[in-house]
Amino acid sequence: MSLSPFALYCKSYHTDVLRVVRLARSIAQFNVNQLPFFVSVPKSDLPLFKQQLDGMNIELLADEDIIATNPGLALSQVNALPGNISQQIIKSEFWRLGASQAYLCLDSDAMFIRPFQLTDFIAEGSTPYTIIDEGRDLLIASLVHGKDRVALNFQREAAEVQSAFGRSGKAYNFGPSCPVWDRRVWESLESEYMRPRQQSLFDLIVHAPHEMRWYGEALLRYKAIDLLPAQPFFKMYHYAWQLQHDKKQGVHATQLAQLYCGIIFQSAWEREMDWPKEPGGWSSKLARRLRRRLGRA
Repeated sequence: MSLSPFALYCKSYHTDVLRVVRLARSIAQFNVNQLPFFVSVPKSDLPLFKQQLDGMNIELLADEDIIATNPGLALSQVNALPGNISQQIIKSEFWRLGASQAYLCLDSDAMFIRPFQLTDFIAEGSTPYTIIDEGRDLLIASLVHGKDRVALNFQREAAEVQSAFGRSGKAYNFGPSCPVWDRRVWESLESEYMRPRQQSLFDLIVHAPHEMRWYGEALLRYKAIDLLPAQPFFKMYHYAWQLQHDKKQGVHATQLAQLYCGIIFQSAWEREMDWPKEPGGWSSKLARRLRRRLGRA
């Protein structure tokens, strides 16, 4: 596999195949530079994704092949983890395939809403922009809505990884989703932090399952690339009350496209897109829709 300057990458599962189809269609519509798009899924899900994505310019990969690139990882260990944890390891190990110098790590429930190109993510000189801020967009909104636990979780998660590097000071946010990652930063984390401690990414993620923070703190510590700060590339709605607030303010995709290249809705709000069908009976489906309408999801 030849090393390209930049790629789009999405880790997914069969449940989200229709969401990936939507993402792929938005990429086909807005991908100005025809940046390569990779999707990895468990080997058992490959036939389904090949069928649903037939005719699209996508390179499908097996998660198992990504895991196999790191001799320090055992497939059985990764598979034994909950899906929301194991996927962090797989996403963070994609760089080992040698597909690209840097990559935009997409979620299945993301979609592009305007034309995008390489310069949205990479500065002149091949250095990627890094999402880094203090998360105030989410934190202020959560405090206004009485969601104090959001701020508490933010501080706790930041402290877990900061302490590993012995860094004090401000708690930074390196997401909340769809970051751009550079292989040089992952390499520095391995050579400077994991190898001297005889650890693998499995050990780090199990200890503190916040892969974006491991990447961000490694960049701050080892400076493998220049830090070029950027706000999130995608508008992410973590909670239904965030979406309800924007709708009341008249904020829609047209306005968001002036600041973001895409939007992310929580997949739990779109259970009708689950493959092969939305789980539960009619009463549970109705209850979910009601919670979303009331902004409680």
